[in-house]
Amino acid sequence: MNQNIENGKQNVASEPSLYLFPVPLSDGHLSNVLPEYNIRLIKDIRYFIVENVRSARRFLKKCCHDINIDGLTFFTLNRQTPVAEIPAMLQPMAQGHSIGVISEAGCPAIADPGADVVALAQKKHYNVVPLVGPSSILMSLMGSGFNGQSFAFNGYLPIEKSARAQKLRDLERRSMREDQTQIFIETPYRNNRLIADIIDTLSPQTLLCVASDITGASQSIKTLSVREWSKTNFNYDKTPAIFLICHA
Repeated sequence: MNQNIENGKQNVASEPSLYLFPVPLSDGHLSNVLPEYNIRLIKDIRYFIVENVRSARRFLKKCCHDINIDGLTFFTLNRQTPVAEIPAMLQPMAQGHSIGVISEAGCPAIADPGADVVALAQKKHYNVVPLVGPSSILMSLMGSGFNGQSFAFNGYLPIEKSARAQKLRDLERRSMREDQTQIFIETPYRNNRLIADIIDTLSPQTLLCVASDITGASQSIKTLSVREWSKTNFNYDKTPAIFLICHA
């Protein structure tokens, strides 16, 4: 990556680049989760591809209080965006402008529609620059005590009870067979129900880690056996959480 260096500070790359800006996972001071370098880059970018314009504007304003929000151009990329609209989002790069990608929370392109625009940028041989920041998937794995050499992120499990139970059993078998950590998520208001289903479905010896409000004031990363979870009072209702299972 070619970059301008001035007084020991790195600025926006001299070639147009697609910058992937992580977003905090919870409220709190940005300096706790984002490097100053990210903030400096944001100040120089005028085009952004975002999952939600309102939350992106709020994030940018928090990064730079004096930023001219009305002078920025936003392209919306979410799960409802037609694939045919994505190429136009990269047009500023053809004109020599860098673009920032911002998701709702965490790292763009990881369990996130931003991956589609990154794939297109790679096909066009544009410079792609992932930036340092919080990832709930990696941070929960780091804190779980589970296998970090081999792991899989499975996204959301089926909502229907019998289908979800079958999926949980499949993940448990895979964890045992391949010595692989299995990671998945749920809509926050269904967290407690998911844990109850895990308790009803999996072997008592299987280990379950629940990581909630990562980087937040009420952060909790707890690993117990399914048997121990069955004897624990828990309440993760409406709290962002991520779930990991591993064989004992």
